[in-house]
Amino acid sequence: MACSSCTTGKDGQPKGCKSNGTCGTDSCNKLTVFDWLSNMSLPNGEKPFDWVEVRFKNGRKIYYKNSENLTLSIGDVVATQAQSGHDVGMVTLTGELVRIQMKRKNVSIDDPEAQKIYRKASQKDIDIWSTARDKEEPMKVRARQFAISLKLQMKISDIEFQGDGSKATFYYTAEDRVDFRELIKVFAKEFRTRIEMKQVGFRQEAARLGGIGSCGRELCCSTWLTDFRSVSTSAARYQQLSLNPQKLAGQCGKLKCCLNYELETYLDALKDFPKSDVKLITEKGKAVCQKTDIFNRHLWFAYEGEWMNWYKLTVDQANEIIALNTQNKKGQSLEDYAEDLKEDTKVEFENVVGQDSLTRFDSPKGNNKRKNNRNRNKRKSPNNAK
Repeated sequence: MACSSCTTGKDGQPKGCKSNGTCGTDSCNKLTVFDWLSNMSLPNGEKPFDWVEVRFKNGRKIYYKNSENLTLSIGDVVATQAQSGHDVGMVTLTGELVRIQMKRKNVSIDDPEAQKIYRKASQKDIDIWSTARDKEEPMKVRARQFAISLKLQMKISDIEFQGDGSKATFYYTAEDRVDFRELIKVFAKEFRTRIEMKQVGFRQEAARLGGIGSCGRELCCSTWLTDFRSVSTSAARYQQLSLNPQKLAGQCGKLKCCLNYELETYLDALKDFPKSDVKLITEKGKAVCQKTDIFNRHLWFAYEGEWMNWYKLTVDQANEIIALNTQNKKGQSLEDYAEDLKEDTKVEFENVVGQDSLTRFDSPKGNNKRKNNRNRNKRKSPNNAK
């Protein structure tokens, strides 16, 4: 149950990176948690936490109770309890970090109906599971054809077989509610197995399937992001990004989750900035904000009717004029404030090459002219003519 680049050994253990999260493809780095307590021993008399985290296809994780006291470590393939039959998954976390993860995800430790781990997966379990996994891709193609023929407004994005091959879960996305009762009958007749339909959101679909984002890295939702917070266009406005849907949308078609990463920093930097709709009343007239530079803390204003002439002010200068306006006083003209911010735009270049000239390998043009003149004179001389 390793990724494609590691392959699987005889006992089900991954070869290659052995699920340490360094191969960079499929299962080895799907929503992994760094076990920073792995090199620490428990205090005397303390029993290890008897719950483990097991991951299945495409980042689906469930917490199981190790009631049989099996010696499990990260990367072990185990047979786990299911509603009917058993499932096969890989242990991704053990020890005290599982307690923290369960508390974070609101999973109760004292649940009497908690699912259990049966045993470490045998070679027979792995063979059955591998055979079932090989059926998923051709089944997905056929399932999409059936959904199109029934004219259902849905997209079947993924299929996951249970470890014992007794049930197939079809994950689909849809804008509205879909009546798929007839579709289930067609699936059961065609695939000869128990069918379960599960609707997921567009962000969850992208997390399951994975992909490469516009930044050139794997999608955050498929590698480490688990909580999907709402993203609005105001986040792009605060960060002064162009409101281009094609650039702001992610793999899922929704706004990118990374728009929220630096939003709090921008909001903190904009606290003392005047609002963009506030007009500055000066001796020359009213001025309107045209542009804001958050990093350099500069604003550009233009007089009403003179939109082509912009004047650069600092945040303190703009707030000073606003304070005067609140006292029914007019500030100085923008030209007076802009004079103080005039910068020397002259660029001084340094000789980074050293003493060498950039044209040192070029043939000197003057010497060639002299040689040509000498050759001409030799031809014209009377001695050569004799």
